[in-house]
Amino acid sequence: MRFGRRRDAAPAGDASPAGPSQTDVADPDVATDGAGAVPQPYGELGAPFDRRSPFYVGFVGGLGLLLAYWLFQALVGIGSVLMLVVVSFFLAAGLNPSVEFLERRGIRRSWACALVIVAALAMVALFVVAIVPVIADQIKALTDNAPTWLDQLEKNKEIQRLNDDYQVVDKVKDFVTDGKFISTLFGGALGFGLKIISALFNAFIILVLTLYFLASLKTTTHAIYRLAPASRRERVELLGDKVIHNIGGYVSGAFVVALCAGVSSLIFLEFTEVREYAVALAFVVAVLDVIPMIGATLGAVIVCAIAFATDVRSGIAAVIFYVVYQQVENYVIYPRVMGRTVDLPGAVIVIAALVGTALLGVVGALLAIPAAAAVLLVIREVVVKRQDLR
Repeated sequence: MRFGRRRDAAPAGDASPAGPSQTDVADPDVATDGAGAVPQPYGELGAPFDRRSPFYVGFVGGLGLLLAYWLFQALVGIGSVLMLVVVSFFLAAGLNPSVEFLERRGIRRSWACALVIVAALAMVALFVVAIVPVIADQIKALTDNAPTWLDQLEKNKEIQRLNDDYQVVDKVKDFVTDGKFISTLFGGALGFGLKIISALFNAFIILVLTLYFLASLKTTTHAIYRLAPASRRERVELLGDKVIHNIGGYVSGAFVVALCAGVSSLIFLEFTEVREYAVALAFVVAVLDVIPMIGATLGAVIVCAIAFATDVRSGIAAVIFYVVYQQVENYVIYPRVMGRTVDLPGAVIVIAALVGTALLGVVGALLAIPAAAAVLLVIREVVVKRQDLR
């Protein structure tokens, strides 16, 4: 008699892949009751903890406050390092247009970065070798002539009265003629040396970080863009590239504007009685002109004060020149250089510069305007357009 094999039976000689069933081997610690429930060997589970309990809310909230405070302290502790990173990124963004220009000429990005960095370092080295000794000599000449200018100021009756009451001019004269006032400004010889070493170290770190950021700018930004959702990634990439382009345009444009101020000041001062200090004063004007809003005015005030102390006619000429140049820079040079990259209302520029200066000093003033331009771009392209669709 022929019998059919059951469908659920395993073939002869085949071992069950799951091994013995749970009914074949009984667990002495776990036994099912009549209802089929599996009792726990160490007792029944309790009710979940009430997350609305005051103890739970207070405990978790306290842990959150402690964690936030620790993160704040860590951020404050590494603030100087973050500042170096931000400055390096802005410098890399400023040099990136030059790299892209070489890339469009068929040069690989690695070679283009190397060429731009070498050119920038060569310009810095040329400045140090050719200009710094001249500036040092002229600063020494300014220091030597400062007592003479103070003597001339004492001829004024009001200044004589103030000097008789408070000895202001005498104290300034003693401080300048001391010969050690430069080191005193930096906290003595040891403090001056430490600040020089710290400045050189920071310059080296900024140089290295700028090189890394410049070489891997596209890779870094694309890695950040991938953190955005796929549906919005393309828009995030376009906005991010536009922000970086604006930063680069602002940094390079600020140096162009400062260079125009320095060169024009140098040419003007060569025809005045302060021509022996022309290079040093032009350098001061160029450096201060990088600072938004107040930098150009500060440079003009310094030059005019020294010009008046040297020769009244030169002082009057300096005032007229800088009043005219300020108008040319504000209405001709600055709009043409910055118009394509930083499109900001005047009130926004003033507020951003004030806030940046209050937070981070001179560096904050330099970074405030491109940061404000980036925020305004995001508001225009994201927030405003989303509100228009409602």
